[in-house]
Amino acid sequence: MAMPLDRSLISGLPAFAGLAAGDLDGILAAARSSRFAKDSEIFAQATEAESFFLLLSGHIRVVRTTPDGEQVIARYINEGELFGIAVAMGQKNYPATAVAAVDCVVLCWPNAAWPGLQSQFPAFGANAYQTIGSRLQDTQARVVEMSTQQVEQRIASAVLRLIQQSGRKTEGGVEIDFPITRQDIAEMTGSTLHTVSRLMSAWEEEGIVRSGRQKVTVTNPHALMLVAENRRRK
Repeated sequence: MAMPLDRSLISGLPAFAGLAAGDLDGILAAARSSRFAKDSEIFAQATEAESFFLLLSGHIRVVRTTPDGEQVIARYINEGELFGIAVAMGQKNYPATAVAAVDCVVLCWPNAAWPGLQSQFPAFGANAYQTIGSRLQDTQARVVEMSTQQVEQRIASAVLRLIQQSGRKTEGGVEIDFPITRQDIAEMTGSTLHTVSRLMSAWEEEGIVRSGRQKVTVTNPHALMLVAENRRRK
C-alpha cells in the first residue's frame, strides 16, 4: 500500500542533509513507499534496473551469485542508505539481488527521475556518488582480506564490520541489530558453515562472542579486534 510521504521521513538522513523543506517535498514527489516482508526480494541480480531506492527502516542483505552459482553476501544496507543505484553507475541491470533481512520500508524512485533529481538537488547526487565510492573501497578492502588474511581473521573482520555498521549496545555487549546466521557469515567471508561454527563456538568459550539463533553479540570487541589483526597471543 502506498503511504502519504511526509518530508520528516527523510529530513534527518545524510542523503538529504542541508536541503530546504521545499526541496525535500520535490524529491519525495517522484517517490513511492513500499513494504517488503522479511526474506522477500526487492530486486534480482541481472534484471533490468528500473528504479533506485532508499531504506527507511529495516536491514537489507545484498547477495551476489557468482558465475559458478555460488552465493556471496556482498554487504548489508542500513537504514537511511541509498541502494540499487545502478543508474548512477551507468549500469542497465542490477549487479546483485537485494533481500529484506527483516521487514523493511523502502522509498522507491523510477530511474527516469534520476537526471532531474541530480541536477536540481546536487547534494543528493553527491551523496549517491559518495555512497558508491565508499562501497567500492569496502569491496576492495574485502578482496585484500580474502587474498591475504587467514580464515579466522576474515571472519573476525566481518563480524567487527557488522557491529560497527549495525551494532546495538546491550547489557551483554554489542549485538548485530538484525537476524544473521552462521551460514550468512560464511557467505560473507568465502568460508564454510563448518568453519564459522567451529570458530564461533571457540570464541564463545573464550568469552569473545555470544550467539543464539540468528543472533550474534560481541561481548569483547577488543579481543575480536586482536583476532582480526592476528595480534592475539596464542
